[in-house]
Amino acid sequence: MRKTSEQFLQDLLAAPGPSGYEGPVRAVWKAEVENYADAVEVDVHGNVIAAYNADAQPRVMLAGHIDELGFQVIYIDDKGYLYFDTIGGFDMGIVPGRKVRIHTRKGPILGVLGKKPIHLMKGEERSRVPAKHDLWIDIGVADSAEAKELVEIGDPVTYDPNFEVLRGDLVVSRATDNKAGAWVVAEAMRRVVSAKKKCRAALFSVATVQEEVGLRGAKTSAYGVDPLVGIAVDVTWAMDHPGVDKRQVGECVLGGGPVINRGANINPVVFERLLAVAKKKKIPHQVMAEPGGTGTDANAIQLSRAGVAAGLISVPQRYMHTPVEVVSLKDLDNSAKLLAEFVLALDEKVCFTP
Repeated sequence: MRKTSEQFLQDLLAAPGPSGYEGPVRAVWKAEVENYADAVEVDVHGNVIAAYNADAQPRVMLAGHIDELGFQVIYIDDKGYLYFDTIGGFDMGIVPGRKVRIHTRKGPILGVLGKKPIHLMKGEERSRVPAKHDLWIDIGVADSAEAKELVEIGDPVTYDPNFEVLRGDLVVSRATDNKAGAWVVAEAMRRVVSAKKKCRAALFSVATVQEEVGLRGAKTSAYGVDPLVGIAVDVTWAMDHPGVDKRQVGECVLGGGPVINRGANINPVVFERLLAVAKKKKIPHQVMAEPGGTGTDANAIQLSRAGVAAGLISVPQRYMHTPVEVVSLKDLDNSAKLLAEFVLALDEKVCFTP
């Protein structure tokens, strides 16, 4: 991976962006794509839409959501402890004992997620997964008045940034779900723009918002872009760790290349063209079956207006929805390469009718 592209990824991962509060990560993504897109705009929903060769046909939309899981402050008690609700889906068993940042009007505030010590628990309480209201955020204040000088009801909260190289090309961080996908659609556009081969399609790379709370940004941006074909990029579960029965979930490995999804949510022509491009360009890839809806932005894109020829590229990831999500930089690079080559192979004669 290029050094500048890797730095862009790290900047995305460092910027906070819980669903509904994507401002900081949106600014990072927008600043990057302005280097090569013909035009970049932010719609009223908060999606960033980068356009290249916009008057051509067919219109192609690449979508990666920039929002991440987070928390939101809902109550401050008399002693200044913060109580929260979750933004997106969490495994509450791994939430306690984490460092977090509360993103306030005055800047980020350090906090820790606290719970009753196990030494003070009895019987079943020790093995029970804590409920949200059994946990709190400690920001080190003396009372409610001091806390309220720093924090307001509704302030968003994220785990602390923690990007590191695990080994080789594997990296670990919070929120690679799905800033990895947002990186891929931006990098794919950069490759299309810089390619020696002329792009004959209109390309719209979109950083969508609020995917974790209902695919909302994909619905509105797909309606606005009105593409003929739309491909979402998200992460998927790598099944190369203990405790997975591949008879039930299929097979996907970290480092095996982008996953090309196949099923009802995927236009069959899009699938076949992606597969053909991967084989022709010798891009490592994997195929996964998705019998119904995929639970990604591809769902919303497919059902926009009178229907869109939808596709889904997935980046293998271990430990989804935790603070230690692991991805391969090679998988990210190959995902961007696959999408760029797919777009460059299109012209106005292409038909996606099954």
